[in-house]
Amino acid sequence: MNAIKDSVHGHVRLDPVATELIDTPAFQRLRHIKQLSTVRLVYPSANHTRFEHSLGVYHLARQALDGLGLDPDTAAHVRAAALLHDAGHGPYGHQTEGIIRRRTGRDHDDVEWLLTDPDREVTRVLERNGLDPERVTALIAGEGGVGALVSGELDVDRMDYLVRDAHHTGVPYGTVDTGRLVNELRLVGGGNRPDGGGSDADPDPASADLVLAEGNVATAESLLLARSLMNAVVYRHHVSRVAGAMLERACERYLDRTETDVERFRRMADHDLLVELREHVPELGRRIERRDLYKRAVWAGLGEVPAGTVDADHAAALAAEREIADRAGVDPKRVVVDVPSRPGLKESDSAVVVDGITQRLSDASELVAGIRAAERGRWRLGVYCPAEHVDAVREAARGVLGLRIAE
Repeated sequence: MNAIKDSVHGHVRLDPVATELIDTPAFQRLRHIKQLSTVRLVYPSANHTRFEHSLGVYHLARQALDGLGLDPDTAAHVRAAALLHDAGHGPYGHQTEGIIRRRTGRDHDDVEWLLTDPDREVTRVLERNGLDPERVTALIAGEGGVGALVSGELDVDRMDYLVRDAHHTGVPYGTVDTGRLVNELRLVGGGNRPDGGGSDADPDPASADLVLAEGNVATAESLLLARSLMNAVVYRHHVSRVAGAMLERACERYLDRTETDVERFRRMADHDLLVELREHVPELGRRIERRDLYKRAVWAGLGEVPAGTVDADHAAALAAEREIADRAGVDPKRVVVDVPSRPGLKESDSAVVVDGITQRLSDASELVAGIRAAERGRWRLGVYCPAEHVDAVREAARGVLGLRIAE
């Protein structure tokens, strides 16, 4: 069995299928997709990639599977899904996901397109090893009970990226006890297995629920708290938000100005995209490359923004940009309106066993309400522009967006 030395988990031991999958071009591409995209403009050491993150997710999945007692075939499919879960990411990861979704209707965890690529190398590896590609893609999407281990409220994806991102940024807030988390996971409910067996102690992995065992409310709370603190300090840092919004607009203009189709776009690596943006969208591409970013003309909390604006869709945000620029007498290409989704914590829906009964963490923990309030308090709508236009854009944005901010 091969092993790879990882900076977070130590030695990651690979089964034969994983060894083959890692050598496919689709997986090797992940070496060139940074895990934290524009966050590295804030934290210079955050240069880790989705390649090493995927290895970490595979490693944690193997540990969790050791305690879940699944049949060998199901376990093999889950391991493959854990390894491949990020193979569908476009360049700059989540920063381009919205563009890809709007133009294809698919998210990064919809990897069916990857399995039907002309070279079909990933599919061939899976089929050669007796694995069903469609079953693997379903698990990546979190389907089928045990799929929640790959994509769910208690998934190993979240466990790895929190500790890995904390390690590489140098902040202490993402530290969670991954060993306890994976060892305390259980499958409950779901009825009998297809082979006729199964009980509460041996459920069908295709329909069972993934839960944390008795006595682990604090364990689940630690994951929730770590995510909330990393949101505040790393993932939603205002510099990353500005750079990410600029990148999204640059990518939209790039696709509109060139003959590049979205399928080719989603297969680019980070450096490929940056070169293309520098050439075809220089007004933003060169700024992103040099970290010459726009400034915040508006940075408004939930209480300062009308509900209609908070829930504005992408088309409404673009229309607002044009109207703000018109009122401010600024080139429309130099104003960016950034409306994040309403704050939410998926981890609060984690299932934990309390006094023998499976409950949602939000019902079992008094801490959840406080963290939710903190998330709402940190939410910000942003309007960004070059420094010389900040005052004019702020005044125009106040009227266009109906903001209740002080003069």
